[in-house]
Amino acid sequence: LFFLGFFNHYIKKSSYLCGVLVNNFTMILKKLTLPELLKNSCSQFKNNLSLNFVQSGNRTYQDLYKDVLSLANHLLTLGIQKGDKVAILSANMPNWGITQFAIAQIGAISVPILPGFSSTEIQNILEHAEVKVIFVSKLLYKLVAPIKTDFLEHKILMNNFASIPEGYEAEAIEKLEPANVLNNQTPLPEITIEEEDTASIIYTSGTTGFSKGVELTHKNLVWNARQCSTIQPVGEKDRFLSILPLAHTYENTLGLLLPLLFGAQIFYLDRVPTPKLLVPAMQKIRPTVILSVPLVIEKIYKTQIVPRFNSSAMMRTLHKFAPTRKILNRLAGKKLMKTFGGELVFFGIGGSKLDPTVERFLHEAKFPYAIGYGLTETAPMSAGSNPSATFLQGVGPVMEGVSMKINEPDHKGEGEIWIKGPHVMKGYYKKPELTQEVMTPDGWFKTGDLGFFDTKGRLSIRGRIKTMILGASGENIYPEEIESIINNFRFVNESLVVESKGKLVAMVHFNMEELEKQYQKLKTQAGNYKAHLNEMIEEQKKELFEYVNSRVNNFSKLQLVMIQSEPFEKTPTQKIKRFLYNNIQV
Repeated sequence: LFFLGFFNHYIKKSSYLCGVLVNNFTMILKKLTLPELLKNSCSQFKNNLSLNFVQSGNRTYQDLYKDVLSLANHLLTLGIQKGDKVAILSANMPNWGITQFAIAQIGAISVPILPGFSSTEIQNILEHAEVKVIFVSKLLYKLVAPIKTDFLEHKILMNNFASIPEGYEAEAIEKLEPANVLNNQTPLPEITIEEEDTASIIYTSGTTGFSKGVELTHKNLVWNARQCSTIQPVGEKDRFLSILPLAHTYENTLGLLLPLLFGAQIFYLDRVPTPKLLVPAMQKIRPTVILSVPLVIEKIYKTQIVPRFNSSAMMRTLHKFAPTRKILNRLAGKKLMKTFGGELVFFGIGGSKLDPTVERFLHEAKFPYAIGYGLTETAPMSAGSNPSATFLQGVGPVMEGVSMKINEPDHKGEGEIWIKGPHVMKGYYKKPELTQEVMTPDGWFKTGDLGFFDTKGRLSIRGRIKTMILGASGENIYPEEIESIINNFRFVNESLVVESKGKLVAMVHFNMEELEKQYQKLKTQAGNYKAHLNEMIEEQKKELFEYVNSRVNNFSKLQLVMIQSEPFEKTPTQKIKRFLYNNIQV
């Protein structure tokens, strides 16, 4: 999520939809394993484009299979056997998927590491998982250059598969010559890989302060990818633009395994995504599917859409009234669609709650967005809808084949979401006590999320149990809901609502750059500019206080607004580390 500076139509032809359904019916795998998925797809779609950069590349599914086979052979020559762990720490690129499948091909276990982890966290993961080989991209090698463990035997440069010599300096990584490893088509030895074998151990970037290794089996991943097509059909004509980290199961399952399962094309950017790079890329490949997180589309809305609606007094007035607002939003939506290449049919949003104002815009703009719900522990998807069935501030129906219930619901029908199905993890690696805490003896996974079903059986999420605040009279207060209102206030970048000494406190990080732009005149006026700026911040705090409290129920009203001068510390998936701010002093 390192690209936060940036950032309709539906399936129209029945022949396209029929083609997708045919693919669904013919996509019968002998085993729900990654090697079987690859073998089936590379046979059925061998001449289709597979994994390529936007800027260059024409790798077909047939080429993909050859590359995977070659790299698998290379891993065997390094002494990697079934059950060994191989880590991947890399930006998105075609070699990422090639590596993951090569690891699976020989029965080894991949350990994807999010790029946002620190060097210390990476070392802890490598030691805990007993990783023997790590594939690392050029830009991230500096994080692993000094790392040594009792298990780590090889470091391989992801960009060109060159072996990195022991003690190789990070400054010289660009000079490392490519390795000629993608030309070994020797048939692999027979390695039995079962559906219940562990395929991946994914270390979560939890907001509670420590990472847990989620063990996902081949069946967890492949079954989940296949079932996702029951929410949104995928076919050979689809073009995926991959922008979220592949180390996250959201992008990995929905943005890699799912499209490969049905012969779609996947494109990657060869540099860190920026508006200057992303817009031409979308114009070039005209993606049909993009997976995103709320922060991305919220940033687009605040920086590109809102300024247009505030461009004049007349525009602001017109946008306040529902009939004219809907017309303006629809026009803005058409322009947004063109920016995305004009052929987008599915813009998936997951990972955290979407701001209600932004969602209302997307809904009225008829932008093809869809909300999904899941966790790393469920590989990840468990519920969701496609763009034709979205509803405001909700998720959608439970995915086919998944069992879900609200455990011990209160009088409103709200309670903890429990999930059961073929996609639920094996457990937390080397943490049986933690596994027992979240898994019931009969296979239900306790998500820790609070939610409810409406009369149509559609799921909505209220928040996390651990973040829920109990009011003075026993009311449930959901800080995420208050934060979504705060974050929609002008000049607010992000916020956190906590309880301190019985008070409901909002910690707010203002966009000081935008504030100062609004008050440029103060710089030329007589007097102390800093004093004027501080006075202006106090005015914004007061206005925010009134803004929020006029929009929440009585027991969710704020008692205090505090300025957070620096951005909140976040996990690699850009969630605020709440545990760091639980003991603030009022």
